[in-house]
Amino acid sequence: MGLDNVAVQWPATGRFYDPVAPAEFVDFAELAEKAETAAPTAALAGHIARTGTVRATAYTEVVDLLLGLNGVLYATEAAEEDEDPVIDPDGCAWIAGGLEKFVDGHNKHGDTVTFETVSVLLRDALTDSRLAEQQLRWLDQRLDSLRDDAGGAPQWSFPLSEFAVLARFYRRCADRGFAVYAES
Repeated sequence: MGLDNVAVQWPATGRFYDPVAPAEFVDFAELAEKAETAAPTAALAGHIARTGTVRATAYTEVVDLLLGLNGVLYATEAAEEDEDPVIDPDGCAWIAGGLEKFVDGHNKHGDTVTFETVSVLLRDALTDSRLAEQQLRWLDQRLDSLRDDAGGAPQWSFPLSEFAVLARFYRRCADRGFAVYAES
């Protein structure tokens, strides 16, 4: 079983969140239909266009690393507070902004997102920060925690365009006042 991030109306109606009509994402189908679109990106865009949902399981480790928190796409902060696991429109804007910044910064590292390219990009970003030494130690700890028992790195290999589509989904939710329900 995986994690789905489902676009829902904000706020909840009574005890329930009404799903957003997939028509709100129909333009994602245009990207999915372009011949030059990488297959994984087309699959993600097509799924969003049909369902208003992101199958988020594959992205959780990368997004958590990029945004510096755990369980971002699971909405764990809300779940820990005995609330529904929902990312409100402001949270969607924050996720979108982080992913957009990542996509822009990753362009110089090529079109494929890997553990190595993410590590280099984050290291470069932190090197000139105010508390660089402390933040680089934190980054090293996070990177080490993602390695397997033998020290091997995760085998991430995503087209960068896939993260652009992911960012666009959360931006759309934020801009139109939708929330995202984390359904696992």
